[in-house]
Amino acid sequence: QVQLVESGGGLVQAGGSLRLSCATSGRTFSSTAMGWFRQAPGKEREFVAGISRSGGRRDYTDYADSVRGRFTISRDNAKNTLYLQMNSLKPEDTAVYYCAARIILDYYISKTPSEYNYWGQGTQVTVSS
Repeated sequence: QVQLVESGGGLVQAGGSLRLSCATSGRTFSSTAMGWFRQAPGKEREFVAGISRSGGRRDYTDYADSVRGRFTISRDNAKNTLYLQMNSLKPEDTAVYYCAARIILDYYISKTPSEYNYWGQGTQVTVSS
């Protein structure tokens, strides 16, 4: 199985930045597609950013429209760690952020939570106005 441990959440003022980390173990990290999701109170869990498994022409990435241009997803295969750099944070970014892993052999980036096989415990991000 894959174990995911998140860190980096906290309280930040609007316009500030945070970097979330997701440390992974249990299988070859480079061959695992990864994603970040978030869930605000009373709302469905939503896709934030995804990155393909390594081994293709490049590491493909995709973002929700609400975060594109502000957030950057990346992976460090040597450290088995996934990152989400969040800049220009807004109060509407406030949510519990989850790291997720998807076992797949292609390079498709899924935006569907049910298609991810493993999840971290979540880390709270709160952006004050």
